[in-house]
Amino acid sequence: MADSILSKAATMEIPINSNGDSRTAEDDSLEQDLQQVMVSGPNLNETSIVSGGYGGAAEGIIPTSSIKAPSMHHSNSNPSMMSEEATRGVAVEKFDSVKKWSINTYKCTKQMFSERFGRGTKTVDLELEAQIDVLRETKVKYERILRLARELTNHFYNMVQTQQALGDTFADLSQKSPELQDEFGYNAETQRLLCKNGETLLGAINFFVSSINTLVNKTMEDTLMTIKMYENARLEFDAYRTDLEELSTGPRDAAAMVRIEIAQQQYQIQKDKYERLHSDVSIKLKFLEENKVKVMHKQLLLFHNAISAYFAGNQQQLEQTLREFNVKLKPPGSDKPSWLEEQ
Repeated sequence: MADSILSKAATMEIPINSNGDSRTAEDDSLEQDLQQVMVSGPNLNETSIVSGGYGGAAEGIIPTSSIKAPSMHHSNSNPSMMSEEATRGVAVEKFDSVKKWSINTYKCTKQMFSERFGRGTKTVDLELEAQIDVLRETKVKYERILRLARELTNHFYNMVQTQQALGDTFADLSQKSPELQDEFGYNAETQRLLCKNGETLLGAINFFVSSINTLVNKTMEDTLMTIKMYENARLEFDAYRTDLEELSTGPRDAAAMVRIEIAQQQYQIQKDKYERLHSDVSIKLKFLEENKVKVMHKQLLLFHNAISAYFAGNQQQLEQTLREFNVKLKPPGSDKPSWLEEQ
């Protein structure tokens, strides 16, 4: 009986579809139903999660559209936004600064070339300009005095050092040459005295050089820096004045009136700056002249009296001159470097 059943099963026909698969009509029907569900099935956001198990009550159904993932960037959004806003603010500020500088440079360059080629007008204070020219000429002459005084100091210092060495040599020979002891002794004493007076004169000349250096490279230079700022302000003032004049002669539409108003504001700012620096230069020139006369009167008198006393061989007068002008010398035997070594 088993053999008959196997024989029957072996002779049964198995239907084959077009692809060669052994599939039944029931399988095809099931696949079509699944495809239909996949195409027309509900969206994931529209599905529901049953909290009470399969077949639970409707109240236990939670729509998945109401479930949202926690925000991962909320805590970091404010610092990043603040950083971006700060960076943007710095960039805008720099851009505005560069823009203003570019406009100002363009206007001043245009004004400078107009003045150089005789096409533009220039604001000039003849009296003040004359005082400025005198100051520049005076500074050049005082710089020459300073340079020559330093050269004199260097040469005289070398001479004093030579006199000291010569005096030491005379003193040594006085002890080793009995037959010329007195002659070498007189010369050694003379050179030592000259060396001492020379050091005193060097102190006076050094004080003179220091005072002239302060007058030239600090006081005069400070005034010249203010003058330079004044000249730049004058150029800016004339540049914005010319710009306002050109706009005033143009059309008078709404846009032009806005530009004229802005130009008027800029012109007033530059005018105030120019007038302030003009006043500063006038005051500094006045004080500089008074200070220069006072300083030079004292220093020239010191220089004259010290030089005269030294070459006259009047040691007392030389020392009295330094006391009158409060010139202090380095005490003998001091280990500190000399004033020349500190230069």
